[in-house]
Amino acid sequence: MDQAEASKLVFNALAHAVAGDSDAAATSLESLGTQSDNHQMYGVCCAIAEVGKRMMQRLFGEQPTDSMVVLQELKPGAAMADPHRAFALRFLTAYANDDRDMTLALFDTALAAGGEQYVESVCALLAEVAGLCRLALAQPTT
Repeated sequence: MDQAEASKLVFNALAHAVAGDSDAAATSLESLGTQSDNHQMYGVCCAIAEVGKRMMQRLFGEQPTDSMVVLQELKPGAAMADPHRAFALRFLTAYANDDRDMTLALFDTALAAGGEQYVESVCALLAEVAGLCRLALAQPTT
């Protein structure tokens, strides 16, 4: 799969997820997964996380260069009860903090878990970013 096709599928997956059409989002994500190798899927996860980072900037403003992004849950421990969501939040946080070593380590861990664990982790990342998109789009623009 070339980069243009992958970009289109990432965009479609995000657009459908934001719109709440999980079946169409899953179809795009499945196409990405079946036509991509592991390196390309890491790029897909980074592309999704980049959108999440930009949505956090829209919601909370630009962070000073010497600061760190921290995601805190309103219900402590909820993500830890769901390992896929924990992956998504950790990956997104690491990406937002420009910690590429950690994003790669998290991706490799999800990949090593294999099969359904890996797929659910990538889906959770898409769902978390779609939620951020919905929040950001609901905010009035100035």
